[in-house]
Amino acid sequence: MAPISAFQVIECRTIDNTTIRGCFYAVAGPAPAIIMTPGFNCVKEMLLPDVAEVFQSSGFNAFIYDPRNIGDSDGSPRNQIDPLRQAEDLTDIITHISALPSVDASQITLWGMSFGATVSACTASLDRRVKALVMVCPILSFVKPEKREKAFVQIIKDRQSQLRGNEAFTLPPFNARGENPIGMAGSGGPGGLESFQFMNAVIDRGAPSFRNRITLQSYYKLALFEPKSLLCMLDVTPVMMIVPELANEAFEKFQQPKELYTVKGKGHLTVLSGDGSEKVSQAQIQFLEAILHGGLAD
Repeated sequence: MAPISAFQVIECRTIDNTTIRGCFYAVAGPAPAIIMTPGFNCVKEMLLPDVAEVFQSSGFNAFIYDPRNIGDSDGSPRNQIDPLRQAEDLTDIITHISALPSVDASQITLWGMSFGATVSACTASLDRRVKALVMVCPILSFVKPEKREKAFVQIIKDRQSQLRGNEAFTLPPFNARGENPIGMAGSGGPGGLESFQFMNAVIDRGAPSFRNRITLQSYYKLALFEPKSLLCMLDVTPVMMIVPELANEAFEKFQQPKELYTVKGKGHLTVLSGDGSEKVSQAQIQFLEAILHGGLAD
């Protein structure tokens, strides 16, 4: 994991006075800006710095950040994942980044990895200031039907326990078998094991603020989160989706200018790294330049 360089620390205040902290990679401006949201319970140092530096070297401002309750950003309970709050926060981040001297406020792109791609899409569904959207391996379904009853019982018991004055129950997003209580994000399969191994190696690879635990109530928030219903409003903003060799039902429903880039032989967390990563980067830059310089053909 590459160290972060050539950036300045930026603080963004949300409408409820929560401070979101991140790293801003500036270019001579005014120039377009790409706001980059990390994956589920991930901090900004995980996968994003290398991509941000590529964007910066190509003439784009880039901002990577820790979502609320995570890493260097404020908010509590710590490591409680609240997707709707994160989507709202992203609208406030757009406002802050748009006001920076090097940024052309009419040229804002949202970029998200995994869960961050889903949050970014929800923000873009409502916020028409977003000029383009790049979704890398979005997660659009969370609670598997066969996991639902047991998980919901655990969640409600935890809420009752907290009302009695006990601490919120926390757990790793994936256990050693690559599983989690609601069956999300490849739970129990190769994707879940990939995530478990990745998250357990993170602290030693340059992300000291990462905490490999989330609150159980995060799953309550996810159960109430219906991103597919919001995506029907994502009908104007041009979209690029980057995925492994998997069919993507959501992409097929988009009617606006769009581009699907499949990365053969890669997993959920490796689509941006290793062999072929330069081609993936170049495809993103070409997509954004086409949008910003007059539009992408349907």
